[in-house]
Amino acid sequence: MHMLFRTLLHILFLSRRKPDLGIYDVARTRFITLPTDLDINRHMNNGVYFSIMDVARFDALVRSGIFATMRARDWYPVVASETITFRKSLSLWQRFTIESRVLGFDDKAVYMEQRFVRPGTDGRPEIYAQGFIRARFLRKAGGTVPMAEVAEAFGAVPSDDVLPDWIERWGQDVALPPTRAEAPSVW
Repeated sequence: MHMLFRTLLHILFLSRRKPDLGIYDVARTRFITLPTDLDINRHMNNGVYFSIMDVARFDALVRSGIFATMRARDWYPVVASETITFRKSLSLWQRFTIESRVLGFDDKAVYMEQRFVRPGTDGRPEIYAQGFIRARFLRKAGGTVPMAEVAEAFGAVPSDDVLPDWIERWGQDVALPPTRAEAPSVW
């Protein structure tokens, strides 16, 4: 339940106080590790990372204007696939920033990279964890929003931003069958 409050806090208040962003800009969203984020080892629970990434994505959507576009068109985003790699733990009361950016599109999804960073010993941001997200947009009335419509709403991907081959392969490799297709659980 606390993630709902964190999300609303960002969408309704904090995101609106920050500068606007272009959809392809890096969004930086600040957080602090709360007691409710911890696991038995007293560091941030691995599942909480994904939840906080959701909050940071909504911050980026609000600041870039995409959230308003989604609401006007009755769209909503859903994560189709995500992966994360951990490097260092986040402890209670540590402040950190999530850097989020759109990497690009394929014919079915939008890809984002998100990094959990803290100041390193040299003062530069140091990566603690890094996640990749493959997301789709759905219509509230039902159905998937075609990527051509999404791309039109987002605008052209900058020419120097090329979606890495490996992330497209990852998206294909981890995809499950469509919802109307069979997906038996056979071991």
